[in-house]
Amino acid sequence: MSPILVVGPSWVGDMVMAQSLFKTLKQRSPEAPIDVLAPAWSEALTTRMPEVRRSIVMPLGHGQLQLRERYRLGRDLRAAGYGQAIVLPNSWKSALIPFFAGIPRRTGYLGEARWGLLNDARRLDKLALPMTVQRFVALGLEPGQHLAEPQPLPALSVTQSSVTQAAQRLQLELDSRPILALCPGAEFGAAKRWPEEHYAEVAKSLIARGWQVWLFGSDKDIAITTTINRETGAACIDLAGRTTLAEAVDLLSLATLVVTNDSGLMHVAAALGRKLIAIYGSSDPGFTPPLSDTARILRLGLECSPCFQRECPLGHLKCLRELPPERVLQVLQEIPWQEASPC
Repeated sequence: MSPILVVGPSWVGDMVMAQSLFKTLKQRSPEAPIDVLAPAWSEALTTRMPEVRRSIVMPLGHGQLQLRERYRLGRDLRAAGYGQAIVLPNSWKSALIPFFAGIPRRTGYLGEARWGLLNDARRLDKLALPMTVQRFVALGLEPGQHLAEPQPLPALSVTQSSVTQAAQRLQLELDSRPILALCPGAEFGAAKRWPEEHYAEVAKSLIARGWQVWLFGSDKDIAITTTINRETGAACIDLAGRTTLAEAVDLLSLATLVVTNDSGLMHVAAALGRKLIAIYGSSDPGFTPPLSDTARILRLGLECSPCFQRECPLGHLKCLRELPPERVLQVLQEIPWQEASPC
């Protein structure tokens, strides 16, 4: 069976959701190996997806064309004998490498006028496929084939050894206390971020009940997590900027509960089977929900949301500021957290 090349997306959450496509491909052709061409950071996710044979690092940054480099990589991939390429991004340049690789079947949505680059070009019906995961999975089916419901859920696999190594490197104390993981960042923009003071109130309440509170985020989120930790009297364990993405995945697997914005780490926590509360403001849970049966979604649903903007266009961010921490604490009490497994 010829291997399949998937050109992966450039966002953490989208890469997690792409696992539903990988699972669909394996259901259809169990013997066909799946390779994923994507940015280097994505290896932290694809190596935790049993369906993926190998990750191929995309050497070009987001937005870079560099035709010569794309041609060279495409030529290098010819020897792999791929029978099909599935291109998840909608950009014109993302379809170039499979074309240069001479892959006989090149599947994707039309996007930026990609006739010729794709020879299995699909027209996206956004009403029929409102969710990102549905759009990904549909590309793994034959044209016109009915999309079964529900789609297979992402499920990242972690090992005890990798979890232990991450905890030891960061000198984390793993004891019997439950762990609340807070993910207060959002790479897309401030219009997705629940206020720091609200996160701090949730953290203080759980710390008073004997919980550990771990703060997750990238180096871009350090200012946010520092504010939260300061509000709690430095009672949290602030991991922002201190972990690799792989370590963040492994450590999130230890969380008893996760409170998070609509972000890449939200999708990671969902794929780890963590019980979580996802807070939505400018984005739409009908488009990119956490793909988990254990997730609870909170949103106010104001007339101005979802606006899908990086910054609140009205300047007030009421969709998030007016969602009080008491709402989250109430839902936390309703979740049977005692049933959460450690990893």
